[in-house]
Amino acid sequence: MAYTDIDKPTDYFETILYTGNGSSLEVNGLDFSPDWVWIKKRSNAANHMVYDSVRGIKKHLHANTADVEVSEADDDIGLNSFDSDGFTVKVNGNTNTNNHTYASWNWKAETAFTNDASSTGVGNLDSAGSANDTAGFSIVTYTGGTGSAATIKHGLSSAPKMMWVKPRSGSGVWLVYHKDIPVKGQLQLQSTGDVYEHSGNIYWNATHPTSSVFSIGTSGSVNASVNYVVYCFAEKKGYSKIGSYTGNGNVDGTFIYTGFKPAFVLTKQTDADDWCVINDTKRDTFNPSTYGLRPNDSAAASSDNAWTKDILSNGFKHRTTNSGSNGDGNAYIYMAFAENPFVTSTGIPATAR
Repeated sequence: MAYTDIDKPTDYFETILYTGNGSSLEVNGLDFSPDWVWIKKRSNAANHMVYDSVRGIKKHLHANTADVEVSEADDDIGLNSFDSDGFTVKVNGNTNTNNHTYASWNWKAETAFTNDASSTGVGNLDSAGSANDTAGFSIVTYTGGTGSAATIKHGLSSAPKMMWVKPRSGSGVWLVYHKDIPVKGQLQLQSTGDVYEHSGNIYWNATHPTSSVFSIGTSGSVNASVNYVVYCFAEKKGYSKIGSYTGNGNVDGTFIYTGFKPAFVLTKQTDADDWCVINDTKRDTFNPSTYGLRPNDSAAASSDNAWTKDILSNGFKHRTTNSGSNGDGNAYIYMAFAENPFVTSTGIPATAR
């Protein structure tokens, strides 16, 4: 059996760095047309901008706030198109200010779907979206307000291990499901808070996702009478890894095996502190990786030894005693995407950098 079905991760995920021109700018260089574009200004403080092809162009959410979805009515601002090899942005302080620098993280979802639950028998609440089963990523939209727990088709053939849920038409938090936190618990993407575990089943109905549906409870964060968007991530060998680890509080820090050379790593301490920084190999081209951006923080990118890690051919290793990413005995979750699989289907191994 091949080690991985994805020899070229950049067909499905890639980071692009760009400099704004304060006008109209084609940001290209991808090997695919992106369906999810997450943009963060690097040079200055600015909100994280989240766009996707299911909600449509010129509709953004802020990863670092609970703000309602914003429709950019003016054709001369914001993200104007998803292109064959990237996207086009016009004037917006968060996406295209002249001479300001930006990072964008881009994913391919690919295939549109709709699900009439009463007709298909898959779930009991209608959904629509776009899914890429090969890469284990889908974008799902649905409308809540059932008054009771519900199940929703996610468009993949394997169970998501991490999900981000956000109300669109009502202001509300980003609720995060992760396979390694209690099934009655949740984290919030825009928050520094720890795992909150409710005594009831109000978030995920105390049920892990299956290969066809995910479950929601009665909390307004997932099931009010408003529209929602969900980003679903399933693991794919050699391409993506979603898991947890325990810190050791040592500069010879914990090693996390992913089975690939990571291109993107996001971590979070589950019992305290911020989301730890997003590390990617476009901003940090050699070890150690120290430049970070937090999804819950509008701050500019900065280098900090507290975030130091080595990006290796088969995982990542912390090089810090900082409690936010490698505190002794502290628990953390992570999500990572590949630059190269550790071994391709042809038997060619990845090299360290």
